[in-house]
Amino acid sequence: MPAPQAGDLGDGQVLLRSLAGGICGSDAPDFRGLRAPLVARDNGPGAPGLPGFPMHEVVGEVVASRDASLAPGTRVVGWADSANAIAEYVVTAGAGLAEYDAALAPATAVLLQPLACVLSAVDRLGSLTGAEVAVLGQGPIGVLFSHVIKDRGARRVTGVDVVDRGDIAGLFGVDEAVHGATGRWTAHLDDDQRPGVVVEAIGHQTATLGDAVDAVAPAGLIHYFGIPEEHPYALDMWKFLRKQLTMQAGTTLERRRYLQAAGRYLAAHRVLAEHYVTHTYEVGDVQAAYECADVPATGRLKVAVSMA
Repeated sequence: MPAPQAGDLGDGQVLLRSLAGGICGSDAPDFRGLRAPLVARDNGPGAPGLPGFPMHEVVGEVVASRDASLAPGTRVVGWADSANAIAEYVVTAGAGLAEYDAALAPATAVLLQPLACVLSAVDRLGSLTGAEVAVLGQGPIGVLFSHVIKDRGARRVTGVDVVDRGDIAGLFGVDEAVHGATGRWTAHLDDDQRPGVVVEAIGHQTATLGDAVDAVAPAGLIHYFGIPEEHPYALDMWKFLRKQLTMQAGTTLERRRYLQAAGRYLAAHRVLAEHYVTHTYEVGDVQAAYECADVPATGRLKVAVSMA
């Protein structure tokens, strides 16, 4: 494919040479061919025919820039706007990128993008001092939620996952690691065991949101972070109403701010750099990388792809 050129940049955009990328759970529907519509001749942003698709978590080196704060040669981490970070060269918005500690290997630095998303979400939860919190899903996103929530002062963090995460639970601030389905876990909760805050970090199905409604204490808060694969979601509104619940959701809007915050957080918690990225593949093995990321397993968290 023809490589993008400096002259292709619009105001605020940069041209990156990709160094590494991370596979996100939101990439899974595209990898499986489930996202509709899949139109082969559609070449718009995020289309399946776009070279380098589907990957939005990118680490790269700035080759050319129309963002005054990012000079050529700068190594950055953040978002590939068109989810095309597998490509060798990527054009994306500079506002979705931030410089990172060059001592980090690019395949390790990929963790800063999901960490930025989690920090943004946790800020919206408000004070967590002394809170009882459950995080549904202890995959790459869920463990970051557990770590940040515990760091923000939660008294108790419960992590629930169908994959056994007992080997890493303590590293990520989890006080109780539940190995089992979320529905089965919530069905056995006594009223005095219900957490005041529940984070749904699984997505991809409607049932787990219902499990969050079942699990949370009356007057509690649910943060829905998981990626929905269906646009309308059924919800037991009678239960939601009777329990007087609050639910929030959203995406990361202040991207550079939270990427910078993620850099500071990682500097204070180096354990994340040591244990978060568990599998790294060369770009020539990208198919194997996605197959690995697509199957949750004990010992597997973030899967990275190295383009360098």
